[in-house]
Amino acid sequence: MTNLTPPERFSGHDYPQIIPVPPQRVAGQPAPWFVDTARRSGISLETVAEALRRRGQHLDNTLIPSDVAELSGIADGDLTAITRQSAVLVALFEEDGETHVVLTRRSMQLRHHRGEVALPGGRSDGEESAIETALREAHEEVGIAPSTVTPIAWLTPLVTFASGSAIWPVVGILGARPTLVSDPVEVERAFTVSLTELLADDAFLEERWRRETSRPGSDPEGFFPISFFRVPGEIIWGATGRILRELLTIVSLG
Repeated sequence: MTNLTPPERFSGHDYPQIIPVPPQRVAGQPAPWFVDTARRSGISLETVAEALRRRGQHLDNTLIPSDVAELSGIADGDLTAITRQSAVLVALFEEDGETHVVLTRRSMQLRHHRGEVALPGGRSDGEESAIETALREAHEEVGIAPSTVTPIAWLTPLVTFASGSAIWPVVGILGARPTLVSDPVEVERAFTVSLTELLADDAFLEERWRRETSRPGSDPEGFFPISFFRVPGEIIWGATGRILRELLTIVSLG
């Protein structure tokens, strides 16, 4: 049986987001990269690209999946119909031999996921491809010009039942640190964090949640994992936490 004692949360860490407290939560597992063989620093863009190529998720050798195979995956909100198609840009650049990723804190005025840390992105328009959506939204939200981005790979499409959205993560590389200009309607703050910071010993935390409504991907006791990352002044979780966990697992262990 699972130990039902709730874990201590983010002790001593300052952040502005309101993190929900489900009816039941327990401690989760350590990060996949908490092993001696993991690479946790000095991660260049070349390292990222090669790891994604070996994983079969590089655009040199595979196409972005057209369907979300993970519709039976982990939910992070109330079950609703999947009515939206969205894409996010995992915008990466290298500085002093370390890869960094662009993140935002969503405006508190938005309808869904207000105040949460997110990757630049949003809902697809018409017949847009995932790449077209990700580039357009990154330009609108934080001022990254599409001409400065080279899409190179994809991460696993996923679903968020809280907003009824299927999300396609597109990995793109930048030639240098971007000048971020936020759209105040959608973005409260734009910032960057290195992959090394996300892979640090004290950054990752997993909780396992159980709610009254059954969740896809739950274990036999009804618990499903939620990934959190502690970075200065922020907590990353939800869909963004899941996307970053996949990326970090690939580049640190691949």
